Amino acid sequence: MDKNTSFTIGKVTGVHGLAGNLKVWSYAESIETFSPGRIVLLKFENEQGDTYTITRSIPHKKGILLTLKGVDNRNKSEALVGKEILINRDQLPQPEEDTWFWEDLYGLEVIDSKKGFIGKITHIFPTGAHDILVVTNDDTTQESEILVPMHRKFVESVDIDQRIVKVTLPEEDE
Repeated sequence: MDKNTSFTIGKVTGVHGLAGNLKVWSYAESIETFSPGRIVLLKFENEQGDTYTITRSIPHKKGILLTLKGVDNRNKSEALVGKEILINRDQLPQPEEDTWFWEDLYGLEVIDSKKGFIGKITHIFPTGAHDILVVTNDDTTQESEILVPMHRKFVESVDIDQRIVKVTLPEEDE
């Protein structure tokens, strides 16, 4: 799987039982991302990894219990703990209008309507209400981060092709 055409959808955090079930922390919005029959790549950051076919996935506490074809005992599953789970983009449904895959937003330049360039998106994290864009500007003498809620009140437009997000930040009190 190519990093440009695949997404990290979770991480193996542990094992469950003796039959090879994996405990997974999901980065995906829906368990449907882990549907049986999908092919995933499990790997540590600096390795090529191995592909597996998902045979079962069920919600479990704050994560997912995942069963992979060929991982049928505790020893095999323990060897996968700590690995990231990646999936090819072509196995996922296209996002709806005004929604984006997080992976597509990383590195985009963020332009404020008054301040101009304020940085690039380096992280994104979910909250109960909206995802939060972490915009980092390391072009200044002192690296700074700005948090921007992914809400139409603040985000005017997202242009993936031009790699630009236009925002209007609230006025700062002096």
